[in-house]
Amino acid sequence: MNIFRLAGDVSHLVAIIILFMKIRRSKSCAGISGKSQVLFALVFTTRYLDLFTSVISIYNTVMKVVFLALAYATVYLIYMRFRSTFDSESDSFRVEFLLVPVAGLSFLENYAFAPLEILWTFSIYLESVAILPQLFMITKTGEAESITTHYLFFLGLYRALYLANWVWRYHTEGFFDQIAVVSGVVQTIFYCDFFYLYVTRGKYEPGRDFDFVLYF
Repeated sequence: MNIFRLAGDVSHLVAIIILFMKIRRSKSCAGISGKSQVLFALVFTTRYLDLFTSVISIYNTVMKVVFLALAYATVYLIYMRFRSTFDSESDSFRVEFLLVPVAGLSFLENYAFAPLEILWTFSIYLESVAILPQLFMITKTGEAESITTHYLFFLGLYRALYLANWVWRYHTEGFFDQIAVVSGVVQTIFYCDFFYLYVTRGKYEPGRDFDFVLYF
């Protein structure tokens, strides 16, 4: 494992912990897209089914279990414990427009037509677009709490570090995972758009730059 992969994993974990602790401490999930969190929980579930079939390393196993536990704990806080604070009106992204194409693509473009491989591919494709409901929610409300922007920042940093990881592995190992790289680039583009808006304007203005999302 190289430094970019490790730093990426840490950034990803920090993002999830920030969100979980924000909801738990404030006892509110205002500004948080429950749909994005359900999609991320689905990503981890379909990606980490190999927990039951193989052990790569203690680090790998522990991280998978932690990501799964935090993902489902976050979904529980949003839809069960603090449901009264959940803004379902603003969290209105049509997730079927993501799930159906992603499912179809995972059957058409994969490395092996086997159940676990298809589910792993599905998770990679889904992760690249799972943040869209959250970004869509920002377009509807016109703003995001600072803690939400911190969460998105660390998710974006995680993707950027993973891109560096893939470049490093290609140059040092000759390894290139086309599905993961292309999906990662797509996901990073969404975060770059978000970063640009918050660096230049400090707050999102409805109807600008994310207009493509509104069609959903």
